[in-house]
Amino acid sequence: SPVKIAAGELGIPVPHRVDDLLEVSAAPIDLGVVVAFGQLIRPHVLERIPMVNLHFSLLPRWRGAAPVERAFLAGDEITGVCLMQLEQGLDTGPVYERGEVTIGAHETADELRAQLVDVGTEVLVRRLTEGLGVPQPQVGEPTYAEKLRPEELHIDWSAGPTAVDRLVRLGGAWTLLRGKRLKVVDVEVVRGSASAVAADAADAAAGQPTDPTDPTVLRGDVVGGVRLVRVQPEGKGPMAFADFARGARLDPGERLG
Repeated sequence: SPVKIAAGELGIPVPHRVDDLLEVSAAPIDLGVVVAFGQLIRPHVLERIPMVNLHFSLLPRWRGAAPVERAFLAGDEITGVCLMQLEQGLDTGPVYERGEVTIGAHETADELRAQLVDVGTEVLVRRLTEGLGVPQPQVGEPTYAEKLRPEELHIDWSAGPTAVDRLVRLGGAWTLLRGKRLKVVDVEVVRGSASAVAADAADAAAGQPTDPTDPTVLRGDVVGGVRLVRVQPEGKGPMAFADFARGARLDPGERLG
């Protein structure tokens, strides 16, 4: 990583186990900085090395492993970063500073994460330069961001277009078509009333004997209240849905899911 490269150039040893920090330096370590580290630091280490943690949420909301993903799927409009004092508990420490970030209506999780990195880096470097100050206890009801399970990326077309759109913008969303996995890379929410969408669907289906209210049925390039823009079939790169549909000879009335 860039951190390891810089440390090597400065002659700073780089261990790969947290406990080794207690042995690698003859002089006391002033401060440890933890970012996106997926393990709890044990008490015997914290007793000897003070540490701060840069966490990508507005604590105490979304403590845990997947704060960006959970904020995204929950439809949060605002998230942020917290520079906090590290404790034995899971993201329970008092906070030195927080910075808010708005989640855009069309923003992807990767774009949001890049914003959080920028804001968090500015907060961290400034606080390390000017002084950490006195941390303040977290206030509010905690929520927990459990690690995202692979099956949660399987699109439920009946969940509604807003939920499907969020899942696709998160990245890695997939569905099944003809028994094979199809990744959905980009979609657009279909605007207009449900009756108008159903009428368009009936025209696109050209007499296909399918239920126009079934959210799993393809109607042209529309399914589940969203328009498919880009997809990625197994073994291939991302492509426009129109190109995929022509190559696969899809018919309106085929089902996804």
